[in-house]
Amino acid sequence: YKVTVLLGTPTFLRGYLRRVEPEQFSHLDVVVVGAEKMPADLFEAFEKKFGVRPVEGYGATELSPLVSVNIPPSRSNAKFQPDRVEGSVGRPLPGIAARVVSPDTGEELIAGEDGMLLVTGPNVMKGYANRDDLTAKAIHAGWYETGDIAHVDDQGFLHITGRLSRFSKIGGEMVPHIRIEEELCKLLCEGEDDEELRVCVTAIPDAKKGERLIVLHKETSKSVDELRDGLKQVGLPNLFIPSNDSFFAVEEIPMLGTGKLDLKQARERAAELAAK
Repeated sequence: YKVTVLLGTPTFLRGYLRRVEPEQFSHLDVVVVGAEKMPADLFEAFEKKFGVRPVEGYGATELSPLVSVNIPPSRSNAKFQPDRVEGSVGRPLPGIAARVVSPDTGEELIAGEDGMLLVTGPNVMKGYANRDDLTAKAIHAGWYETGDIAHVDDQGFLHITGRLSRFSKIGGEMVPHIRIEEELCKLLCEGEDDEELRVCVTAIPDAKKGERLIVLHKETSKSVDELRDGLKQVGLPNLFIPSNDSFFAVEEIPMLGTGKLDLKQARERAAELAAK
């Protein structure tokens, strides 16, 4: 179909890497990815095969749905403001404002500090149909609470650290699931030819520490000790490293039809396995 613009998730891009030949994407000009964190190695692999480097954007259904996006490199030699910062989701679109506040106090944070991302603008929904209670929780004085943890850099680019729901409070400290997932992905995909998602980090309630990290992973030749040692070697704090009895092999990682992790099913599966 001589597609020139491609919008998708990292999961879909992994599928294209496996199933699509370069000739089928020979007219591809712009690739925008969103919905979940884009792994650094996927940027490289996609560009190497198809000759186009993806850029990340960010949005939500409640925000109609786009908030920010990195801009593909300009074809002009003229000097412009920075068009993209890899690892970020770009700058907010014209007419849209974003700010980062403390989840506890609501105080606005300075550049570089992680907190709750709020968005305002004409793209913010009016509310949830027939659910004034949910609307009141999500929108305050025109600002929509995204539920995402983020920071803004000195150039105004947004960096999404993770979902508030994808953090565990363990021993009073916030532990990011995505950070652990990224490192486990590198360890589990080492030597593998495909780009299939092989790991998911979730959590279950724990009487002593508040929450317990659980790792669901596909079958691997690596031992749990090797995986834990790998996490230690990249400098993750001990609090971020799941215990030996918190790794469970599964046939498939729970996924939604949208290409996102099915976090609800992952938590339920984790609780089921941990209870055995």
